[in-house]
Amino acid sequence: MEEEASPPGLGCSKPHLEKLTLGITRILESSPGVTEVTIIEKPPAERHMISSWEQKNNCVMPEDVKNFYLMTNGFHMTWSVKLDEHIIPLGSMAINSISKLTQLTQSSMYSLPNAPTLADLEDDTHEASDDQPEKPHFDSRSVIFELDSCNGSGKVCLVYKSGKPALAEDTEIWFLDRALYWHFLTDTFTAYYRLLITHLGLPQWQYAFTSYGISPQAKQWFSMYKPITYNTNLLTEETDSFVNKLDPSKVFKSKNKIVIPKKKGPVQPAGGQKGPSGPSGPSTSSTSKSSSGSGNPIRK
Repeated sequence: MEEEASPPGLGCSKPHLEKLTLGITRILESSPGVTEVTIIEKPPAERHMISSWEQKNNCVMPEDVKNFYLMTNGFHMTWSVKLDEHIIPLGSMAINSISKLTQLTQSSMYSLPNAPTLADLEDDTHEASDDQPEKPHFDSRSVIFELDSCNGSGKVCLVYKSGKPALAEDTEIWFLDRALYWHFLTDTFTAYYRLLITHLGLPQWQYAFTSYGISPQAKQWFSMYKPITYNTNLLTEETDSFVNKLDPSKVFKSKNKIVIPKKKGPVQPAGGQKGPSGPSGPSTSSTSKSSSGSGNPIRK
C-alpha cells in the first residue's frame, strides 16, 4: 500500500526515508515559500520481482538499481510553493516502480501497417567522441527502459548499449527530450539519483545537461531555489543573455545633438522683443546685429 509521509516528522519517525532523500527535506522545508513537501512511501520490492523483470526483458539489472528497488519499489517526492495565497506545485522527483520500468517502444495505438516507428529516426552518422559517448539507438542495438516521464518534458531512460542479452555493466542514464534527441546524463544510476535529489526536482532540470539549456521560465525557479550542485555563475551568465543590453549614450546620441540648438534658440526672439521699446532705426540695426551674432555660434 502507498502512503503519503508527513514531512514534519520525516527525520525522527521514519529515518529510512530521511536516508533515501539524503536529507533534502530539511533543506526544502527551510526554503522561503516552500510548502507541502510530500513523499509517497512505497514498500520495498521483493527479490522475485527483480528476477522476473530480468527474465522477462532478458537484461541483467545493475546492482545499484537492484539495491534501490530493494529499499523502495519506486520513488515519488513533490513540493509546492505559496505565492500570493496560491499554492503552486513545483518540484517533482520520481523513479518508476519495477512494474512501470518498461521498455521504450512505440505505443500500440499507433501501430498501423505503414506507420513510422522510432527506429525510422535512426541516423547512421554517429557523433561519438572522447567527451561524448555514442548515443543510444531506437533499434535493436540498444535496449531502453523509462525511469521517469519528467511530467511530459522528456524521458529519463536506463539504456543498455549492447542490446540483448543485456549486461549490467553496459548501462548508462540518458535523457530523451521532446524532440527525440538524446543527451547523456550519468554512467550509473547512483550518480543520476544524486543529480535528481540535489536538483530538488525543479521543472525541466534535465535540460541543464543539454546544449540548449533550461527555458527562461525554469531559470526563474532556478534563481529562487538554487540546486545544490548547479553552477550559479553559469546561471547568472545565461540569465544575462536574455536581457537587452542598451548603451544610452549611443541610443540617444542623435537626440542629444538636436536638443542643444533648441536650448539656444530662444535667444533670437528675446532680442526681437526689445526692439519695439526703442526708435525704429536703431532697433532694426540692433536686431540684425543680434541675429547675426547669435547665428555664428550655431553654425560652429
